[in-house]
Amino acid sequence: MKLGPFGIWTTALDAQPALKAQDAARELERLGYAAIWFGESVRREAFSNAGLLLAATSRIVVATGIASIYARDALTMAAGQKTLAEAYPDRFLLGLGVSHRPNVEQVRGHVYGKPVATMRAYLEAMSNAPYQSVEPAEKPPTVLAALGPNMLKLAAEKTSGAHPYFVPVDHTRRARATLGPGALLAPEQAVVLEADPAKARTIARSHTQHYLRLPNYVNNLRRLGYTEEDVAGGGSDRLVDDVVAWGDLALVASRIRAHLRAGADHVSVQVIAEDPRALPMDAWRALAESLLT
Repeated sequence: MKLGPFGIWTTALDAQPALKAQDAARELERLGYAAIWFGESVRREAFSNAGLLLAATSRIVVATGIASIYARDALTMAAGQKTLAEAYPDRFLLGLGVSHRPNVEQVRGHVYGKPVATMRAYLEAMSNAPYQSVEPAEKPPTVLAALGPNMLKLAAEKTSGAHPYFVPVDHTRRARATLGPGALLAPEQAVVLEADPAKARTIARSHTQHYLRLPNYVNNLRRLGYTEEDVAGGGSDRLVDDVVAWGDLALVASRIRAHLRAGADHVSVQVIAEDPRALPMDAWRALAESLLT
């Protein structure tokens, strides 16, 4: 799989009817983006969603960011991956993650296990899963939603690499050191195209306040040196500014490229807008003009 340097991470496609989401995917492909990333959670099911987007496009990679290992057993996950990889060669990238305890236990009704040990066992079960249909021509790639050093090491050992989410550039630098030179590193970068500091941070906090309720992200930020004051509420100005790139187009594009300088191979760009359900087409077009031309 040849994954170019810039992709789009979005939940906005899930807020659209399927046909409109497919139209938007074709536009992202036309603009030159290398990949479309989307989450799962309580939105569209990951593999059927990927199939909708792959069927509507011809070149762009479709990636799960992430498919939860608690949403399906390892045999089903492996079968879904192989089905799409065979049908759309070199275009489906499976991002796997352990999700978060509240999502797993309160929403899905499962017991949340120790993240690294549970993921290791799941990957082994996937590799041993029987599959009696047409195999893809090449082994399909998998990346892990890895934040801490132990999950990053597992990603380098057992998969193609890592897809860190809700991280500053400093995490990318550390992740590359942990992964080593050969693994794919594809962090997500949230952006707000707004130059007014107060307005930009207000929009950014509509994003950060959700993730700062989840222990996995908060613990990762603490490892990076952020204080209890930084991670409280919607986050301090320091944290918001580090995790969400805001400003004019040149400043935002510079932050996105900073991940590449820090060791990333690919950056999935998530536009945060005042209306999270609206398609940020103007922002996607502006970013494409800045990043891809």
